[in-house]
Amino acid sequence: MRTYLDLAIIVLSITLIVIIVLQSRGAGLGGLGGGDYGGYGYHARRGIERLLFNLTIILSIVFFAITLASVVLVT
Repeated sequence: MRTYLDLAIIVLSITLIVIIVLQSRGAGLGGLGGGDYGGYGYHARRGIERLLFNLTIILSIVFFAITLASVVLVT
């Protein structure tokens, strides 16, 4: 069981890193559709930006829960 949790933590951490890197370049994701926000003001997340944002939140919660379960199993 512990091995599966460790493997899940590794996979989730790599996935989170990739998604966060995509979001940091995400200042340019809005430019994919032709819009140029230039980093000024507020704009609504749409399409892939919204998907990446929501996926980051969900995976972070799952990562926290699995890590907590892993710690509980060790003790």
